[in-house]
Amino acid sequence: MTPWNEHQGTFTSWDNSELFFRSWKPLQPSDKAVVFIHRGHEHSGRIKPLLEGLGLTDFWGFSWDNRGHGQSPGKRGHADSYYHLVKDLNAFVSYISSAHAIPVSNIVVVANSVGAVTAATWVHDFAPRIRALVLAAPAFRIRLYVPLAIPGLRLLEKFKPGSTISSYVKSKMLTHDPHAAAAYDSDPLITKDISNQVLLGLHDTATRIIADAGAIVTPTLVLSAGADWVVKNRAQRNFYKNLGASIKQMDAYPGFYHALLYEKERSRPLARIREFIETAFTREVDFSTLPQADQGGFTKTEYDLLKQPTCPFREVGFLLQKIAMHTLGRLSNGIRLGMRTGFDSGKTLDYVYQNTPTGITPIGRAIDKGYINAIGWRGIRQRGQNLEACLDQAIQNLAPQGPVRILDVATGCGRYVLNVLDRYRDQEVSACLRDYEVQNVTAGQQLAEEMGITKVHFEQGDAFNRASLAAITPKPHICIVSGLYELFGDNQLLQRSLAGLADAVEPGGYLIYTGQPWHPQVEVIARTLTNRDGDPWIMRRRTQAELDELVRQAGFAKQSMEIDNWGIFTVSVARRVERTDEETATQ
Repeated sequence: MTPWNEHQGTFTSWDNSELFFRSWKPLQPSDKAVVFIHRGHEHSGRIKPLLEGLGLTDFWGFSWDNRGHGQSPGKRGHADSYYHLVKDLNAFVSYISSAHAIPVSNIVVVANSVGAVTAATWVHDFAPRIRALVLAAPAFRIRLYVPLAIPGLRLLEKFKPGSTISSYVKSKMLTHDPHAAAAYDSDPLITKDISNQVLLGLHDTATRIIADAGAIVTPTLVLSAGADWVVKNRAQRNFYKNLGASIKQMDAYPGFYHALLYEKERSRPLARIREFIETAFTREVDFSTLPQADQGGFTKTEYDLLKQPTCPFREVGFLLQKIAMHTLGRLSNGIRLGMRTGFDSGKTLDYVYQNTPTGITPIGRAIDKGYINAIGWRGIRQRGQNLEACLDQAIQNLAPQGPVRILDVATGCGRYVLNVLDRYRDQEVSACLRDYEVQNVTAGQQLAEEMGITKVHFEQGDAFNRASLAAITPKPHICIVSGLYELFGDNQLLQRSLAGLADAVEPGGYLIYTGQPWHPQVEVIARTLTNRDGDPWIMRRRTQAELDELVRQAGFAKQSMEIDNWGIFTVSVARRVERTDEETATQ
């Protein structure tokens, strides 16, 4: 008799897609779970032997079919973006946690190959407070064997978007076990195709995660197949070397092929995984030291080095970029505005939000188009859309209870809030929009008048003054901090601000906050652009785990998060929780 009861169903993912999943309920009540992510080409129907091999009979087991795989809908092997798979994982864990009353802190993720990169990306970008992460033969670098394969695939995607590639991987390259190989070959739900978009997205995302693995603090076990013909083990070692988790382990299995959990001696890695999971449940994951990351750690090291000169060759390159900006670049209205007000100013961001190239002469407009279409500014516009969506949802959640009051503590010109207020003209939704700069307050008032928004009040205010925030009346139901905390590396400033917001909003109210855990142009920005004070715009990146812990310690419980497809800008929603007597006494 199997110690689990299997159930099949569907869950609604982030884009309303209905994806197929399987669950295995233990015979005894349990609030612990292992979530499995299948390999590329495969599906959840191949997971049950892994669950049985682990022998964790007091755990739930869960797995879903990736979109375009197994019994989930979509073109076989296809997704519009690799990052959609990461968002699906986030949606799935949220679903099972809610549906089965399983705390996220009692969830372990076990993932193989492409699924392992998905899991690592999710833990890096969304910073879920899961118990542990197991990555089996992660496909951080696929062996493509064809010279210049990645540039060739990029060219193919440019001229034939949405194309698929047929996999060269045969069962004999995956396992020495003839029975496992035969099962793979005869499985009608296994697809041999993979989307070119997914393949390129996997490559680019893996590059980012390897380089920034220091952001991952979740206890992690990496398993490497010694005779892997499908992926490169060197990339796995580089990831492990950079991994920020204080509890991390890596085991190699000489002679094992890529599908090491389906190998002849699979009992060995499965026993190792079981040991790692059981040990993980003997201790809590400690996130409490993350607020000290501004005093030391990999992002602090990066920040300090950005303040130092780089090598002469690179210095010449950055100097030429600055000269180009200060000469030909002045034909661009956006670049000229950034030079005058700072590239991090509210006016610059409002210009970027409008997304309309302007400049002197057609050359200036062409330069401006390239400027506002830089990846960072594209991410900013996606952040604006995510902000509006999160604010809209928070209003809908609160509106049935009565009037909704919004506070934005560093609003700039407030365009994203005004856009949302425009949709609630006939409802009792109002806003107090604050900013430290008088010119932003004035510009916001003018914009509100142009839009005909009346249920809004603009005022000057310091987002880091706890007493000023706490004194705001009437108390807001929704507080917003957008694009502010990313500009200041000092966590004491954030702690003061968050404490003020915790004082300002009643329990049950919402905090919507943004983050920038990663940026592909952080050095270019630091060495070529200036901030609102006219100084080099040097940012200390704050990991999502660090930011979330600061928010948690202030008295908010994170509910959800949105992120752009490049992993640059996050928008998170947290809810104010009731203070305990001990917390109140220490305020």
